[in-house]
Amino acid sequence: MTTTSDAKNPSLRVLFLVEGFTDIRYVDGLARICDLTMAIPARTYESSGLKQRVADCGSPVAVHEIPGGRLGFQVRSLAYLMRTIRQFDVILAQEVTRGALSANLAGRMRGVPVLNTLMLAPVEYFRCRQERGQIAWWKYRLGDATIRGLMRINGHLAAGWLALGPYLCRVARRCCPRVQNTHYYGVDIDDFRPADPAGRREARDALGLPEEAFLVLVASRVSHEKDPETALRAVARLRAEGLDAVAVNLGGGYREFTALARRLGLSNAEAWVLGRPAAHPMRDLARYYQAADVVVQSSLAEGLGLSPLEALASGVPVVASEVGGMADVLPGYARLFPRGDDAAAAEQLAWVAANPVEARAQALRGRQFVAREWNRHLAFSSLQDALAAAARTAR
Repeated sequence: MTTTSDAKNPSLRVLFLVEGFTDIRYVDGLARICDLTMAIPARTYESSGLKQRVADCGSPVAVHEIPGGRLGFQVRSLAYLMRTIRQFDVILAQEVTRGALSANLAGRMRGVPVLNTLMLAPVEYFRCRQERGQIAWWKYRLGDATIRGLMRINGHLAAGWLALGPYLCRVARRCCPRVQNTHYYGVDIDDFRPADPAGRREARDALGLPEEAFLVLVASRVSHEKDPETALRAVARLRAEGLDAVAVNLGGGYREFTALARRLGLSNAEAWVLGRPAAHPMRDLARYYQAADVVVQSSLAEGLGLSPLEALASGVPVVASEVGGMADVLPGYARLFPRGDDAAAAEQLAWVAANPVEARAQALRGRQFVAREWNRHLAFSSLQDALAAAARTAR
């Protein structure tokens, strides 16, 4: 595992305020560059598995679990911040809506700088709920107005926003004049590395995956902003054309993925749609990439798409929706298809299957791009600089 930063700054006291889910790689990397405290909803911390992962990896982080649902967390997090915020040099608040509002209000009242992170496009992601018919029209309009209002308020109050990639930087600048590019947890290019054919066979054998099939790793979880339907239909098209293609999905929602295949009425889906529990991202995930022939990221909206970058670092061809951040960073390195077009996705997958040498060569060019622009060391060294700069402005 690569070192996240040249040196930790133990004098930089950072509070990371989390309002939802976050990745152990981000928490671990933060803990290596500063004196880190994390405040997080107690339910989320337990149910997401993050609590166990923090304990397992021994990350040097103090954790404050805040009880309550959405409203309870909102009230208690503000009270917690008002009591403790002056113990920290800078607050890193997750996203730019509810939780960030508590942090930004407390920061303004107590004179402590607050940086907000923007890792997804809030308006676009929420619109996907309405597109899928998951919420009534009036709820969508109310929610959309609320999100836009919170973004404007937080953009005014925050010391700055850290936005993931060029697409989200453009989204951020609509609401906040102080925007910096960030890399989230980046890609550990020593962990995510290419495997030769023998290595792919070994990975499949270790993971119990079909040795001879054209193995499609589907990075889309079952969520309103993702588009696993298009990925599944595309793989079904390959099978209808005679290719022995298998779709594999990882994550806490893998049972929903296999159930979705049945709901779509895909022929013999139980034989070729496979689901596995979430692989530990710092120990087991890389092997799944090494086992794959191709990675598909199909989305209705996407802030950046770190899974495709991890695949490219692993030398694995990528087929992805041409939306959001993926439309910015993947051209030239991945095979892109129009949003929701399973026929076009199948065509790109078929090209990868028919041209494995050229597809791998394209992916390896992508690995060079990831090593240069999205590596883990760069992610946390630049984050450390941003946190330190924000802290200096308050002195």
